[in-house]
Amino acid sequence: MDPILEIKNLCIDFKTNRGIIRACDDVTVNFNRGDIIGIIGESGSGKTTLASGILKTVRAPGRIASGEILYHTPNGETIDLLKLSEHEYAKHRWTNITTVFQAAQNVLNPTLKIKEHFIETAMAHDTDKKFTKKQILEKAAMLLSQVRLEERILNSYPHQLSGGMKQRTIIALSLLLEPDMIILDEPTTALDVITQWYIIDILRKIHEETGITMIFMTHDVSIIGSVVDRIGVMYCGQMVEYGKVEDVFLKPSHSYTYGLMNAVPSLKDDITKRKAIAGYPPNLLELPKGCRFGPRCFLSKEGLCQSEEINITDMVDVGNEQLTLCPHWKKVKEQCH
Repeated sequence: MDPILEIKNLCIDFKTNRGIIRACDDVTVNFNRGDIIGIIGESGSGKTTLASGILKTVRAPGRIASGEILYHTPNGETIDLLKLSEHEYAKHRWTNITTVFQAAQNVLNPTLKIKEHFIETAMAHDTDKKFTKKQILEKAAMLLSQVRLEERILNSYPHQLSGGMKQRTIIALSLLLEPDMIILDEPTTALDVITQWYIIDILRKIHEETGITMIFMTHDVSIIGSVVDRIGVMYCGQMVEYGKVEDVFLKPSHSYTYGLMNAVPSLKDDITKRKAIAGYPPNLLELPKGCRFGPRCFLSKEGLCQSEEINITDMVDVGNEQLTLCPHWKKVKEQCH
């Protein structure tokens, strides 16, 4: 394995009038170079907060309370991103680590042509000034071609593009300086189903051609399963399961993951056999004792979970590089047979 990012005991807090909300709670996970990784979970589970932590873009009233984020560069150097100053981290944005934010099409400046977005981005982040404007536009045209857009788009304004075209433009823009890793936060949100699959297919082809590490943050289980190598599941600020996508989908080891998989409609099965997870996620200011999923878990009927204090820093290795936060994972796996 060749790790590109090691996240260790990451805690991110938000101060509110009612108390401190820990939106990321002792998250520990490793991402390997060249993998396509998916992070799934319900709205409010901590996916976007985790992405903000990696990018060091958490703003007040939020703060990164503790933890390490170790980035392993292609030349073998290891950098703790959280120890970098804002100026030092800025050297890595867009050049080593880049992102496509949720509803990214809204970040395009309506007063600038698309070519000006590429030029400004390169000038702002290419501190060594390796590229001339001509070279930037040639690279931009090539990247637009990669996302199946014509070169004429460079002379268009954002309002002249559809939502899907804007999203593809942002993806091309994020690849401008040949980054090592790209974080995509809900990259298909607000797009129609056909356009969603079109975007996913483009990203898959880009990965095949470049080998770039991709991290998807999404709540859309049906889309993510077809593209990622490994998948992490978040619930109430915790990473409750992480492993190879086929293991997590077909042989989940956490009851929340099992519930998610059992709720996703399938063209092969009778839809009436699908069941929604009972109840609602707890208030992060009023968390239950023990497992946070305990009140909604089928194992709670057996008197388990609520009475136990779960060590949230220790995920259990159940084999084949599959990690879970559930101490009763064997009982969960029994449900899959």
